[in-house]
Amino acid sequence: MSGRLLASGALSALTRRAPVQAVRRFHYLPSGGGLLRADAAIRATRRRMWFSGNAFHNAVIVRNASFARFLPKLVVKFIRIPALFGGFMIGGLAWIQYQAIQVSNSAQEMYSNIKNNVTTAASSLWGSAVDIADQTKRGWANTKDQVELPEWLQKLLRLQEDIGTGGGGSGGQGGGEPPKQSKAGVAVGAAASAAAYGYDQSPEADERTAHEIARDDQMMILTKKMIEIRNILQRVGQSSTLTLPSIVVIGSQSSGKSSVLEAIVGHEFLPKGSNMVTRRPIELTLINTPESNVEYGEFPDLGLPKVTDFSMIQKTLTELNLAVPDSQCVSDDPIHLRIYSPNVPDLSLIDLPGYIQVVGHNQPQELKQKISELCDKYIQPPNVILAISAADVDLANSAALRASRRVDPRGERTIGVITKMDLVDPMQGARVLSDKQYPLRLGYVGVVAKVPTPTGLFKRDTGNLLATISRNENAYFSSHPLEFGQQAGVNVGTVSLRKKLMHVLEQTMSASLQTTTDAIQQELEEATYEFKVQYNDRPLSADSYLAESLDAFKHSFKQFAESFGRPQMHQILKDALDQRVLDQLAAKYWNKPFADLSVPPKELDSLADLPNADPDSLYWHRKLDASASALTKLGVGRLATTVVAAAIQSNIDKLIGQSTFARHPFARQTITEAASSILNDRFYSTSDQVENCIKPYKFEIDIEEPEWSKGQAHVGGVLKAELDHCQAAMKNLESGVAGGRRKLNEVMGFIDKARRGDIIVEGKDSRTGAGGFSAELLAKGREAVFLRDRADIINMRLMAAKSRQCKTIKNKYYCPEVFLDAVATKLAATSVLFLNVELLSEFYYQFPRELDARLGRHLSDEQIEAFAKEDPKIKRHLELIRRKELLELVLEKIDSLRQLEGRGKASRKGGSGGSSSSAANKDRGRWGGLF
Repeated sequence: MSGRLLASGALSALTRRAPVQAVRRFHYLPSGGGLLRADAAIRATRRRMWFSGNAFHNAVIVRNASFARFLPKLVVKFIRIPALFGGFMIGGLAWIQYQAIQVSNSAQEMYSNIKNNVTTAASSLWGSAVDIADQTKRGWANTKDQVELPEWLQKLLRLQEDIGTGGGGSGGQGGGEPPKQSKAGVAVGAAASAAAYGYDQSPEADERTAHEIARDDQMMILTKKMIEIRNILQRVGQSSTLTLPSIVVIGSQSSGKSSVLEAIVGHEFLPKGSNMVTRRPIELTLINTPESNVEYGEFPDLGLPKVTDFSMIQKTLTELNLAVPDSQCVSDDPIHLRIYSPNVPDLSLIDLPGYIQVVGHNQPQELKQKISELCDKYIQPPNVILAISAADVDLANSAALRASRRVDPRGERTIGVITKMDLVDPMQGARVLSDKQYPLRLGYVGVVAKVPTPTGLFKRDTGNLLATISRNENAYFSSHPLEFGQQAGVNVGTVSLRKKLMHVLEQTMSASLQTTTDAIQQELEEATYEFKVQYNDRPLSADSYLAESLDAFKHSFKQFAESFGRPQMHQILKDALDQRVLDQLAAKYWNKPFADLSVPPKELDSLADLPNADPDSLYWHRKLDASASALTKLGVGRLATTVVAAAIQSNIDKLIGQSTFARHPFARQTITEAASSILNDRFYSTSDQVENCIKPYKFEIDIEEPEWSKGQAHVGGVLKAELDHCQAAMKNLESGVAGGRRKLNEVMGFIDKARRGDIIVEGKDSRTGAGGFSAELLAKGREAVFLRDRADIINMRLMAAKSRQCKTIKNKYYCPEVFLDAVATKLAATSVLFLNVELLSEFYYQFPRELDARLGRHLSDEQIEAFAKEDPKIKRHLELIRRKELLELVLEKIDSLRQLEGRGKASRKGGSGGSSSSAANKDRGRWGGLF
C-alpha cells in the first residue's frame, strides 16, 4: 500500500481511528533528532525497498518527512480537492450499504456498476492529487502497516496499487527476486479461459491458481484445435470413421434440457413452445473468440449472414423445426448452428428431441419409437452422452439414463446432469449427486439452470444469462455448505459443468484420435491412388479451370474476328435489303391477296403491259420513284445495325456452344450478357451514323453502269428464290387439303369462275361457304390462287430482267427489280463503312476485356467454385483433389496437436510439483491422450 491513501481520502478515517500519541509513536526513531533522524529514515527505506512486492524499489531517494508534521498542511490541501472527492465518498458509503443489505441478485449487479464508477473516480482523483501523494508517500510507508482501514477502502487501495505497479520492471541492483505479478495482470492473462469456463470477469471471482489457469488455457487450445479437426472431417465426409466425438444432450421434455444448453451458451436461443418444438437434431458448435467481444451465430447450410440477435436465432430454429409436418413430428436431418463468442467454451454439442411418455392425440403413434431411434443413432460411441435428469424425479425413472445404459452400460462416457436442485431437500439432492446405484465414471453435476423470475424493481438482464444463473446457483449452494460444499465431494454449478464438458470432450477426442488417424491414412492412400490412376496426378483448381476455359474461348473469338469483317457484313445487310426490295415489289407491282369472291376491278396499267408502256408514262415513273424512296427511308441505319449486331450475337452463341462454356449455364449467360451490353451501348450511335451517311440517297440516287450490271446479274437469283418460296407454300397447301391437289384445283377453278363473273355467289365474303365448299376450304383456295398468280408474275418478271430491254440503265422504269437491287447494293456498301468503324471494331476491342471483368476479377471464390462444379467431370476431379488436400491438412493438424500436447506434458512435469503433477495426471485418468 502506498501514499495514494492520502489521495483517496483515507486520512480522515485514519485520524479518527488512531490517537495522536499512536501517530507520534509510529514516527519515533531511535536515532537523534534533526538530520540524523532523517538519515535513519533513509536507511530504513533502503532496507525495505529491495523486498519483493515493494512498490518503491525504483523510487528516487529524497528526504523523508514526518507524517504528523505535514498533517495541518494536508488538511488544508484536502479542503481544496474538487467536489469529485465528495462523490467518491458517497459512492463508498453506497457500496457499504449494499454490502450490508444485499437485497437481491439484481442489487449485486448494481453494486458492481457502482464499484466500477467509484474506481474510475478514484483514478481521476489520483491524477489531480499526485502532488500531495509525492510529499506524503514516504512518511505514510512507515505507518500504513499498523493502521486499520475499512475493508471497502482496502479493496479500492489494492486495486489502485495493482494498477500503479502492474507495469513496473524488476529494476534495481543485485538481481533480487522479481516483483510479484499483480491481480490485474493475472486477470488479463486468464481472461480467455475465465470467460470460457464461466467465471466472473473480476479478478476476485476467479479463484484458480496460476497452475490451474495454465492448465485450463492448455485445455482450451487443445479443444479448439480438435474441434477444428472435427469440422474439417465433416467437410471431408463420405465415411463414418472420419469423425471425432461430440457431446449428445438427451433428456425428457420436462427435464430442463434446454435450460442447461442455454446456460452453457449464456443466451436464450433454443425454440420454445407448448407443443413439441424440437423436431430435428441441432448440431451446435461453440467457438471461443477471445480476440473479439461480438457474439453472433451462423447457419452455414442456409447461407445466412451473421446473426447477432439471439432472438432471431431462436426464431430461425423454431421455423426450421416447425417445417417438419405434424404427421412426421421428427426428422433426422440436422440443423447446423455455430455460435461465436468470447464467453463460450469450445464445444461440439448435439441437441435432440426430448423423450416423451405419452403420445398426443394429433401425433403419430410411432412418435415415441421414432424419438428413441433418433437418439440411439447419435449416442453411439464415441460420442459423449450428457444425460439430463430432474432432481425431483427418481433416477430409476430417468429416460436419459435408461437410454445411456443401453449403449454405455458401464457409464464410461456418460455425464449425468441433475437439474432443478432447488426443488428438493438439500440432503436428497446431495444423495442424488453421489448416487451409487447408477454410478457414472464421469459423475454427476447438479445445476439450477432455470433463471429465477425477477421480482421487485430490478429486472433480469437477458444479455448476462450465465452470470445471473451462476449467482443464483452460488446463493443456493453456498447456503447449504454441508451438502454442497467443498468437503461434500459433489460437483455443482453451471461453471463446473462447463469445465467438465471441455475436459471430457478433449479427452474423448484424444482417445478417439488414433483410430481416426488410421482411418484418415487409409482414406488418403485411396484418394491418392484414384488421383493417379484417373487423372494422372494432373493438378486442377477452379481458378485454373476457369482461366484455361477463358483463354480457349478468347482464341476462338480471335479466329472469328479474323474471319468476320466488311465482306461478311455487306452480305448480311444485302440479304436483309433484298427482302425489303421484294416487299416493295409486292406492294407496288405484284398481285395482292383478296378476301372475297367478287369480280376485281380492271387495272388500267397492268404489269404485263409494262414492257410495251410509254417511256414517259408518269404512272410507271411514280411507281419506281415511290419504291426507291420507300427503300431509302425505311430506316436503313437501324436495320443495318440490327442485322449486323444480331449476326455478331449469333456467332458468339455459336462459339459458346463449341467451347467448354457450353456445359456451364452461368458462364453462357455471362458471356451472352457481355456481348449484348457492348452491342446495346453502341447501337444508337452506330445507327445514327449510318443513317446520316445515307441521307443524300433519300432524295436522289445515281446508279452507274457497273452497278446496274451487278444488279441485273444478282436480281435473277433473288427472284428465283422468291419463286421457290411460292412453290413450296403451294405444296404445303396441297398437303393440308383432304383431297390433295385434285380437291384444291377444284376449289381454285370455282374461285376463278367467281372472280371472272361466270358464277354468281351470294355472300361474296364466303364466310359460310359457297359452291358446295366449306369456308375453310375456300380460304385455302383463295390462298392457292394468290400463290399461283404470284408465281406467274415472278416468272414473267424473271424473264423480263434477263431480257435485252434491261441491259441498260436508261430503261430503269421498265426494270424496277434491277434498279431497286442496285439501290440496295449501294446502300449496303455505304452502311458497311460506318458499321465497321462504329460497331465491329469497337466490339472486337471491348469484348475480351469485358470477359476478363465479368469472368475474372469480379467473381468471388464461391462463384468460381460453383462455375467449375457445373461440369460433372470437373466436379469429380475437384472434389477428389479437395478431399485429398483436406485429409493431408487434417494429418498436419494432428501432428501439430501431438507436438502441442507433448510440450504441455513437459511443462506440467517441469513446472508443477510432484503432488500437482500427479493430481493433473489423475484428472486425465484413462481419458488421457494417446500422444
